[in-house]
Amino acid sequence: MSKLLPMITAAALALGASIPPAATQEDADRPKAEIDFIKLDNDITVRQMVIRNPQSKGVVLLLHGFPETLHTWEAVAAFLSDEYEVHAFDWPGYGLSSRPSTDKFSYAPSDYARVLKEYIVKARIDPSKLIIYATDIGALPALLAAIEEPGIARTILVGDFAPFNRPQYMHERLRDLKAPATSEQIRTQYYQNSGQVIKNAFKGGLPIETQFPISNTFKEDMLKGWIQGALTSGDAFYHYYSHFTRDEDYLEANISRLTTPVKVIWGERDIYIDKQMGIELATKAKAEFTLLSGIGHYAHLQDPNRVAAEIRAAVQ
Repeated sequence: MSKLLPMITAAALALGASIPPAATQEDADRPKAEIDFIKLDNDITVRQMVIRNPQSKGVVLLLHGFPETLHTWEAVAAFLSDEYEVHAFDWPGYGLSSRPSTDKFSYAPSDYARVLKEYIVKARIDPSKLIIYATDIGALPALLAAIEEPGIARTILVGDFAPFNRPQYMHERLRDLKAPATSEQIRTQYYQNSGQVIKNAFKGGLPIETQFPISNTFKEDMLKGWIQGALTSGDAFYHYYSHFTRDEDYLEANISRLTTPVKVIWGERDIYIDKQMGIELATKAKAEFTLLSGIGHYAHLQDPNRVAAEIRAAVQ
């Protein structure tokens, strides 16, 4: 791998703190994060982060949402890396991954499901040892992939997304993006206000006392990644939503085929997707449901230790 990033303490990452001047022996012994690129096919190469652990109990694959990149997982990965090999990658259209034209890749949830399946193969991950944690735009692809390949993972944890076509449970801006009559207007707003979109996304309606900082590395990576290539991250999100209802309907019609164990985790204060969506998913999928008290849409950033604990608990 061409680039190594030292894994600093999980607490420091979670708070967006700087690296202390003197590293301890524990820091030196901590598994390192390797960031590089992996080619999936002729059109798509994704940037990946891998933290290897020779004594790994299994592999955790973390799938990000909008407007994120793989750097959103730094703190969660640090909490897990003592026991697990941890993977994350940028979805096509985000971070430094490929941005193929829409005649080659539609950016639909079902296309992202194919990317997920190809990544598992190309990264040589043993599905029997794999735990997937997916949020926001990453969650529907994970479930679609599991319907087509029941053995894709040992366990899948999903949360804070829209599995079914229930606009009444979605934030007004997401409803407008979902509706063809208003989606172009939202797309234009993303073009004009990308910095503001990234700045405001993580506040998520949380009261000031429970809002959380994000690291400068992560913030700069999102800003840089937004405008990589001819297609922006806002475009990728727009195209994802243009196919969203079709793929939601497919999941609902085929959810009885979902045999991979699933756990649903939701932020109590998520203003983007109401918890009722998660409750309905858990009921239909016959899955365990956990509501995270005081947590908003981005649980992995607001309380990475809790998310890591939920991942560990899912495979006990």
